[in-house]
Amino acid sequence: MAMMAATLGNMGRQPLTGEQVFEIGSVKDMLSIMFTCGMYDYSGQWAYRVGVPAKSGVSGGVMAVVNRQLGIATYSPRLDRRGNSCRGIEICVELAARLGLRAFDCLNVGSSFLSVVL
Repeated sequence: MAMMAATLGNMGRQPLTGEQVFEIGSVKDMLSIMFTCGMYDYSGQWAYRVGVPAKSGVSGGVMAVVNRQLGIATYSPRLDRRGNSCRGIEICVELAARLGLRAFDCLNVGSSFLSVVL
């Protein structure tokens, strides 16, 4: 999941091999769909609380993408009533707040992720 998220965050280029595995248009389409419905009935709340494209699975995985920067994957099988990982959601909420990942935060001139890591 982490490699898939990283590949989408890297505009379709697999980070380890450098191979372009998805066309840019396909990445745009996938991220749009992930943002609007990737978290099932929680998608609207996810957009408000986290603000990045994501996809969850009923196994407990959550994959989130910060365009052109990074991919995040979490796994914890305890699910909420909508079928999303409880802990996966909370860690993504925390990361978004700490690293400034929200795409629509008007006070955020860009993710502070890179400056936090370097």
